Amino acid sequence: MELRLERATEKDAQSIFDIQVKAFQPLLDKYKDDDSNPANETIDRVLIRINNPHGGFYKIIADNILVGAICVFWKEGVQFWISPMFILPSYQGKGIAQKAITEIEKMFPQAVTWELATILEEKGNCYLYEKMGYNKTGVSKKLNDHATLIFYKKILKETTP
Repeated sequence: MELRLERATEKDAQSIFDIQVKAFQPLLDKYKDDDSNPANETIDRVLIRINNPHGGFYKIIADNILVGAICVFWKEGVQFWISPMFILPSYQGKGIAQKAITEIEKMFPQAVTWELATILEEKGNCYLYEKMGYNKTGVSKKLNDHATLIFYKKILKETTP
């Protein structure tokens, strides 16, 4: 499968929004995390991410089909966050997320750290991130009685004080 990432523009907002809802709706149904689940966000939130001067949304294109997106933003130009990343349900489990993370990390060689958060109860997500070198930070946030957000960090370069 050929995979590429392309920077999203405002004209991509509706397509990204539609995929985001389809990707996160099953998790919303399962965990009832109404206040934090991206399926409940508006298209305006997608536009804010696309136009973020300290980040952006990247379309995940597999075999010339838009199958998902990955949003990246940074602090101080070296601390990078992935939030959110999503793949259409029919394309999940095919290694696309792993390839997308590998590609996004290559796009920003100046990164010292990469961070992200996922639902602790989603063991497949946790396994993926740990396999890719992300380590639990020890920080978590209980979303409700059904779900806990857990934070991961990947350190690429040690900084000296």
